[in-house]
Amino acid sequence: MLSKGRVAARLPAQDLERARRFYSEKLGLEPVDERPGGLLYRAANGCEFALFLSQGGSPGTFTQMGWEVDDIDATVRGLKERGVVFEEVDVPGLRTVDGIARVEGNYPSKNSSAERAAWFKDSEGNMIGVGERLP
Repeated sequence: MLSKGRVAARLPAQDLERARRFYSEKLGLEPVDERPGGLLYRAANGCEFALFLSQGGSPGTFTQMGWEVDDIDATVRGLKERGVVFEEVDVPGLRTVDGIARVEGNYPSKNSSAERAAWFKDSEGNMIGVGERLP
């Protein structure tokens, strides 16, 4: 039933104006639509995500939305220049160096043996991932 539907992420925001500023100033994104209680963003290939006003907050302990990029080094560098702070991770099997980790064995269905990944939290505590597939 859902195979012909589009997938879109929804992220909670306790303060929509603060979130709007973060997504604009730090990520360079502007909403394509806004309604009372929500902001809609559109990325490449028709992918969408929305921020919605919520009294609840994200625990920020897991990736809630991810971006696939062609050059993670350039992406992370550019976001850092805009003030985005990347998470540093050092747990068994996963360690970041300058905010970027190599994740082995991810996404074999995408013709990839691994990926390089980085994570940051938005102004509302949502964990956002950035990844680059590796052959």
